[in-house]
Amino acid sequence: MPSPRRVATPPNEDRPGTRYAPTIREMPPGERPRERLRDYGPAALSTGELLAILLRTGSSGENVLQLAGRLLTQWDGLGGLARVSFAELCATHGVGEAKASQIKAALELGRRLAAALPAERPQVTRPDDVAGLLLTEMSLLERESLRVVLLNTKNLVVGVREVYRGTVDSARVRPAEVFRDAVRETCPALVVVHNHPSGDPTPSQDDVAVTRDLIAAGALLGIEVLDHIVIGGGRFVSMKAQRLAFR
Repeated sequence: MPSPRRVATPPNEDRPGTRYAPTIREMPPGERPRERLRDYGPAALSTGELLAILLRTGSSGENVLQLAGRLLTQWDGLGGLARVSFAELCATHGVGEAKASQIKAALELGRRLAAALPAERPQVTRPDDVAGLLLTEMSLLERESLRVVLLNTKNLVVGVREVYRGTVDSARVRPAEVFRDAVRETCPALVVVHNHPSGDPTPSQDDVAVTRDLIAAGALLGIEVLDHIVIGGGRFVSMKAQRLAFR
């Protein structure tokens, strides 16, 4: 009598408490990061997809897209990955020296490119321009973060600085800290950006109060607050467009 045929089981599916993660090859071609980059260009990809292309392979129990998303969440986005030490990155589950080297090398190349091509800095002419810079990264943050996008006289981005991490409210936010880098770099304007980890980008009453205080402080310093963008769940709200705190 022939022995019963064993049906192939996807990795981890036969382990209690684990969830099968399809590999990139098992995904439809239109959802694979490399094919999407080839067909639509790198600008069409999320930060997680671009990072996944660098990493190439996932780790035990997760495909490379899941690994990339976990790293961005764990280290608070690209800024956190840039700040974390090589040793800490190597010690992160699923990374190791090879992947850590790839991440650090790519981030350093990006930094050098930005320094070498100041004329290629993005220009802010509408809320979507700011969202394009920070939406994906800040949507993944587990804690609130308040950042300022510093602009020159032509509204070209001079830099993005994190001012606060944690609850953003009128009792904690000090205008002196928000405008510190703008004063130091003689920037005539800035855009305030912060996230709602809840996923709802609707501005709160505290958001409105903070914005009013910052607009007033900026007027005294000769630095215009062009907008306050609130990010949450992959969406954003322009407080200026909603006429919240702005006249």
